[in-house]
Amino acid sequence: MRITKPQLSLSRDNRKKMVPYLLIAPVIIYYTIFWLFPVLNAIVESFRDVDGIWTLGNYIYIFKDPVFYTALFDTAFLVIFSVTIEFVLAFGLALLINTKFKGSSIFLFLAMIPMALPAVAVGAMWSSGLATRGWLNSFLMHAGIIDDASKILFLAGGEMSRLWLIIIIDAWTVIPFVMIILLAGLQGIGADVREAGYIFGGTKFQVLRKITIPMLKPTITTAMILRIISAIQIWLIIVMLFGFNRLPTLLEQIVLNYDELGAASFERIGLALSVIVAIIVSATAILYLKVSGSFEKKKEQEVE
Repeated sequence: MRITKPQLSLSRDNRKKMVPYLLIAPVIIYYTIFWLFPVLNAIVESFRDVDGIWTLGNYIYIFKDPVFYTALFDTAFLVIFSVTIEFVLAFGLALLINTKFKGSSIFLFLAMIPMALPAVAVGAMWSSGLATRGWLNSFLMHAGIIDDASKILFLAGGEMSRLWLIIIIDAWTVIPFVMIILLAGLQGIGADVREAGYIFGGTKFQVLRKITIPMLKPTITTAMILRIISAIQIWLIIVMLFGFNRLPTLLEQIVLNYDELGAASFERIGLALSVIVAIIVSATAILYLKVSGSFEKKKEQEVE
């Protein structure tokens, strides 16, 4: 049978259409094997007991535990206040660096140093610094601000003071990360756009509010979602500063109660709590997208 030119052309077109799917196939296979299957298995096992019987007991145990609600409140408090404060400060720093003042490159380099430190290093550094005889009290004594009798007990406060202390430490660590994302978005906005706003009589604040921020909205959405997710996952620094269960958070509860429950029960309750945390993270991200109007914007683009 002889193949005609139109059939040959059609065959080539089909091969070209298959190229993108072939290129992403290894990634899809990788995530299916190493992400999708473990996630589905975790969800299934969270509904089973140690004997493999289907049950809601793991979730009932979690929702009956009063520490869970304390951890939920602490995590929500950290997310709301840390994300808000860090965004405002990071946005201000990004605007400042974007002006390209003299020495802005050095300032940017110094500001990025905390971002390079792992959570373990941050926890160890502040744990030694905030101790009664730590380097922070030593610095204040050498500076003549305090004496040996009036050392500050940074880690001895109540729950709210601990939460605010964690917010301050977390801000020092995370603000550079948010700042870099926002700065990249600002540098993608042409100077001619802002200059047009000034030409039409806009003040700096009006140009920022009506031109810069709307154009920066996709970048802001990305930065906020990533920050919200990482804020929910905070626990290691808290444990290194205060120890287990002195300031409970959701992820910290996953690694607790091993001795009390036994390995098998602990594993399934940990899986159940992991599922709950995943649902909370997903719901929070979707809620933010809804509030920020990202869904409506996408619908408008689809209609156009």
